[in-house]
Amino acid sequence: MTIDVYARAPADPVSWLRGLPFDLTIDGAGVAGHPGTQVVDPATGEPLVACPEADLDLLSAAVAAAQRALPGWSALPWEDRSRKLGEFAEALVADRDALAAILTLENGKPLRLAHAEIDGAEYMIRTVAGVRLPPRTISGPPDRRIELHHRPLGVVGAIAPWNVPVGLVVVKIAAALVTGNTVVVKPSPFTPLSALRVGQIARGILPPGVVNVVAGGPELGRSIVRRPEIAKISFTGSTATGKDIARTGADTLKRLTLELGGNDAAIVLADADVAKTAQRIFATAFNSVGQFCGAVKRLYVHRDVAAQLVGALAEQVQAVRIGNGFDPASTMGPIQNRPQFERVTGLLDEALTLGGSVVTGGHRRPPGYFLSPTLVTGVAEGVRLVDEEQFGPVLPIMIFDDLEDVIGRANGTLYGLGASLWTGDLERGYRLAERLEAGSVWVNQHGAFTAAVPMPFAKESGLGIDYGEEGVTEFTQRQIVNVRLD
Repeated sequence: MTIDVYARAPADPVSWLRGLPFDLTIDGAGVAGHPGTQVVDPATGEPLVACPEADLDLLSAAVAAAQRALPGWSALPWEDRSRKLGEFAEALVADRDALAAILTLENGKPLRLAHAEIDGAEYMIRTVAGVRLPPRTISGPPDRRIELHHRPLGVVGAIAPWNVPVGLVVVKIAAALVTGNTVVVKPSPFTPLSALRVGQIARGILPPGVVNVVAGGPELGRSIVRRPEIAKISFTGSTATGKDIARTGADTLKRLTLELGGNDAAIVLADADVAKTAQRIFATAFNSVGQFCGAVKRLYVHRDVAAQLVGALAEQVQAVRIGNGFDPASTMGPIQNRPQFERVTGLLDEALTLGGSVVTGGHRRPPGYFLSPTLVTGVAEGVRLVDEEQFGPVLPIMIFDDLEDVIGRANGTLYGLGASLWTGDLERGYRLAERLEAGSVWVNQHGAFTAAVPMPFAKESGLGIDYGEEGVTEFTQRQIVNVRLD
């Protein structure tokens, strides 16, 4: 399968990309938009193509189209909306080769992982499309019939990040549409091309105006949030931007689902299976070059197993092959954009000046934004690499002796997305899990998110909840229907 993926890739990916038509999707049609900023290939640092962008007039047209489509779409039975989403998923899969190649060019991830993201996007759509929210009877006086209903909110603004450009666009679309809403999507300006392609695919499946895709920078995003016609914002991105959205949306009391930053701690106890733990932590910490909200960001290891675990992690780091995503030998791509590359390398350099040591990794390979996965020891709280979300391939490792102390250290953060415990005593892990201040706590695993499992947010890691039935419910207006029977 891996060989077939690379064999089907364009022989000259950049020239191929420049020959593709990229446009906005508004009211079921392609719209040229205005010349925008260049999308950059993170593997080379070179520009790929200029992305068409929307101005305020085109945004107004997209919002108006979504409003016009809303009555007809929301009036469809749930079965019809779910079926249409299934057709959308099938169309994405049919376009997998092209969509994955676009994703590798603009995001940098190896082509096999880009294909995996498309497969994951299909799973997300089908899972969310299977969530049904029928009326629920509420117990009350015998002369009352009381039901809880879930009605559409209206037009949803979906603002997506650059780390999972296809998966996080389509799951927002699916949750909005299955509940009867329509949607205006704005992708990250760093990775807009795959989302524009998704919009083109949607045109052939969904009624005009149900899905609209516009591209632009932060000011376009703020304009989406300010629009009174948009009832809800679903955003995935940084905590700083999430706070800006909350402030901007306050004037119209926007409904918000904000999946924000994380500084997830993993605590490895002395009785953990070191070989399995090292393998699983490595996979989670460096998934998508560490550009994953639920990645392990801080690693606390009991002194009794620290040397063994660090050695096992170092072996896996040394086996990584960073390189262009179209090279079958590459197992890890670049950091996605220059500002993020400079932030991550800056955090690493600062940690080293404050006494940290690189166990292995830390190699930079210009002109692309490549940084080999890096293990850092000799750091602690008070160093920004530990205190902040690095969102890159640098993992600080800290040794502990006292369990009570390390739980306090793990909880001592403004973030609360996820955390994990690693132990051979599952009951002990289960008991300790409830003491960690995070929306999701895992035992002997980390970052195990799926579209079927709710993803709550704690502290400054977000508002609301994503995924599962609870996450889909966030896209609805709850309504009580109370009928007096006499």
